[in-house]
This record gives sequence, structure tokens and C-alpha cells, in this order.
Amino acid sequence: QIAAASGHTVVLVDQSDEILKKSTKGIEESLKRVTKKKFADKPEAGAEFIEKTLKNLTTSTDAAAVVHSTDLVIEAIVENMEVKNELFKRLDKFAPEHTIFASNTSSLQITNMANSTTRQDRFGGLHFFNPVPMMKLVEVIKTPMTSQKTFESLMDFSKAVGKSPVSCKDTPGFIVNRLLVPYMMEAVRLFERGDASKEDIDVAMKLGAGYPMGPFELLDYVGLDTSKYIIDGWHSLEPNNPLFAPSPLLNKLVAEKKLGKKTGEGFYKYK
Repeated sequence: QIAAASGHTVVLVDQSDEILKKSTKGIEESLKRVTKKKFADKPEAGAEFIEKTLKNLTTSTDAAAVVHSTDLVIEAIVENMEVKNELFKRLDKFAPEHTIFASNTSSLQITNMANSTTRQDRFGGLHFFNPVPMMKLVEVIKTPMTSQKTFESLMDFSKAVGKSPVSCKDTPGFIVNRLLVPYMMEAVRLFERGDASKEDIDVAMKLGAGYPMGPFELLDYVGLDTSKYIIDGWHSLEPNNPLFAPSPLLNKLVAEKKLGKKTGEGFYKYK
């Protein structure tokens, strides 16, 4: 959406036409919300902006078939290294030499993905934040093999779509999640020890640190399964790091399928 809205030609690829129809509809709805604010007193200009943006967007279920005319591939599929590597390996065969590959992963190693291709110097991370149309940040990840030219292209692209890029090496969780996930886990440990209630911890961090959400609200919003997946991955990389220690309570809630907002219950219940 933000790439198309900023004048780039975009091909959105997914597994089925049904998913793509849903995605396109979602983008249309999102654009309508944007134009309500952006063109509040100019409805004609708003309608023109939506039409122009959607003209820049086509869809396909065959990534290999459309990648030959692409300058940048941004992958945002399931957080599974094998599946990602399989995709990159396949696209590497069909993409032109100049094409840059980037992953939107939040927790997996970019270097590992780059090594599944023959374009390690044209490979980096572009980590956007949810909801992307609203959030200004993009983390641009440079691996030891990413060329300076590739890195600058990823920084330029981030600015061109109206974002504020920050740069980070290929380290677990990059900047935001590397600080945020251990913070959320520490909140769970504080609660597990019985030192404070989850409600009081949430209120304390909102009113004392100025956070928009407390750590338990945030965990429920992110998804307890996602949070567990990240911490388990980091724990296997650095088993002796106490910041990455798993939480019995988090594991129990995930086992009970209480995954947060999306299932109606996590640390809190949702109607």
C-alpha cells in the first residue's frame, strides 16, 4: 500500500486469488481511511489518489513469473527459516542480477536467508512496523555481506515511501524487538514471582514510562504464540542469556491456545 501510494509499481504475491482479493479489499479500505484524513476537504483529490494508487498495484500467485521485472523483492511470509529460504532460493534463479532481496522478518537472521541465494551483497532486511500506514519506522538491516550500494538503496527506498529508516546490524531482534521482547518477558517474570499484578504492571508502565500500552496488553496484541516463538528462537541461539529464558506461564497459555486478542483470551479476556 505505501509503496503503491508513493508512486512505485507493485506486484502483490500470495498463495491464492482468494487471499489476494481479500488483501486488495483491505488495501482499498485502508486507503479510504487515509484519504479521509489527508484530503478531508477535497474528496475529488482523495478519490483520484485512491484510483492512482490502485493502478500501481497488480496481484499474482506466481512469484517466480513476476520477479523478472522487479527491482526490489520484500518478503513477508511466515516466520519460518526453511520456508523463507526455499522461496528466496527459487526467486534467486528468476530475478535479474540487479534485483535486491529484503526480508521483513522481525526475529530471524537475515544472513542465513542471504546465504540461500547467490546475491549475498544484494540482500538486506527491511523491517516495517504494524500498522505500516501509520508507523513511521523502518529498520534497515545490513549483514556483513550487504554492499554499501544495496544498503543505500534500501535506505533511499524507505525514505521514498515516507518512512524514517534506522540502521542496525544483523543481530537478534534488531533494535526495537531486542529491547522490547526482553522487557515484556521481564514483566511476565515479575508477575510470575507474585511481585505485582499484571494490571498494576500495565498501569505503571503507561503512567510511569509513558508507554501507550502496558507489557501484558502489548503481549496480547502481538500474540502470545508469536512472542513465544521469538523468545524460543533466541533462547536456542543463546541458551545462557537470562534475558532469553523461556517463561512457564507464557508456555502454559500458548499450550491452552490462549494466544491473546486474536483468540479472545491471553493474559486478559476480550469480548
